[in-house]
Amino acid sequence: MPLRLNQLEPLRKKLGFTLIETVISVAILAMVISGLVYGYVQANRVAEWSAMSLAAQSYASQGAEQARAADWRPRDPKPASGSSTGPGTMDELPPTNYTQIDFMDVPFKGQPTNTDFGFWETNNITITTVQANPPLRQIRSDCIWTYSVTGSKHTNTVILLRAPDQ
Repeated sequence: MPLRLNQLEPLRKKLGFTLIETVISVAILAMVISGLVYGYVQANRVAEWSAMSLAAQSYASQGAEQARAADWRPRDPKPASGSSTGPGTMDELPPTNYTQIDFMDVPFKGQPTNTDFGFWETNNITITTVQANPPLRQIRSDCIWTYSVTGSKHTNTVILLRAPDQ
């Protein structure tokens, strides 16, 4: 029996971990977990930016389509109650600038107010005459929005060309 105890004594020294091995394994585990958390935060940030950019693009498209839907018939006689920019023309699409201010249609918690809501956007709609004969106008809608995480401003743009009666 005493012979058997002497054989187990060298094995007992090899069964545990040293303090250095434990510290290194904890450091490696901390680096892996911090990398996972950083990756999750970055994925969340990119998803939020994508949602805000898509909402701004939709808002810019909406402004351009609203301007495109205006009645523009330069050859038709002027109606009695319609708007007009010249004799003998029906023009609800004069070359000018319009500005719309609204908040983005992205999910949020609570009600948006002027003081605590960072998802406000400005939509500048510019209508310019490209050429007079044949008549052609450009509708440009610029949606300017601020990314709430970094505070940087971004612009989404939609440009349409429009001929009369289209």
